[in-house]
Amino acid sequence: MKILITISLLILSITLVYAQKTDKNIYTESISYTVKGQNLVGYLAYDKSISAKRPGVLVVHEWQGLNDYAKDRAMKLAKEGYVAFALDMYGDGKEIPITEARAKSSEVGTDFPLIKERFYAALAILKKVEYVDSDKIAAIGYCFGGGVVLNMARLGTDIDGVVGFHSSINTGLTAKKGDIKTKILAIQGDTDPAAPLEKQNAFMKEMKECEADFTSIIYGNLPAHNFTNPNGKTYYKDEANMAWASMLVFFDTLFK
Repeated sequence: MKILITISLLILSITLVYAQKTDKNIYTESISYTVKGQNLVGYLAYDKSISAKRPGVLVVHEWQGLNDYAKDRAMKLAKEGYVAFALDMYGDGKEIPITEARAKSSEVGTDFPLIKERFYAALAILKKVEYVDSDKIAAIGYCFGGGVVLNMARLGTDIDGVVGFHSSINTGLTAKKGDIKTKILAIQGDTDPAAPLEKQNAFMKEMKECEADFTSIIYGNLPAHNFTNPNGKTYYKDEANMAWASMLVFFDTLFK
């Protein structure tokens, strides 16, 4: 199935670092793990009041690293009934300065074996959480992280679905027929300076030619890249809320 919607408007060791209650029944853990000598720190969130197993969702951060926004997304997913793990692509669970973000995101984001190792390490952690139904897994990402989840789809990651929010959509990988085993939801603004329409059209052409099961949502008259983060300078509340709601509908179709 190929859908286009246009809308106007691995070696790892695990150590528990700390655990704390955050919001009523939402419980979080900061988890340290090691991949090929690099210390990574992710952030797990789930609702302790739910005893049944439930789908798990990986969250891949923006280009500044594992920041409060990625952790907030994990907690928000927990409130929706998922187990979420905000992974660390850079190391030590740190947020880096904006002045270093472009170089770091380019370095890591184009090292496809590296992102695959770190993604799969986080996936293994998520699947081992006692509340997770390991047969129901998705991943979401923002900006740099959106590019990561789209590339993990291109690399043949066999999970149920990925969602990219204002993603880096053209990063040097091109999927061929049979490569993509997961469903894809890509959400962009039509005048995203980091992903102009010619790049978005190239992405959709790639998805069609490789016969991916994908949905593309493009918000019209949206002259911003990172429109979902309320802490950013280009936040668009209505589109951000619609994007989140679209993700939840997408998950309903994946996990029904």
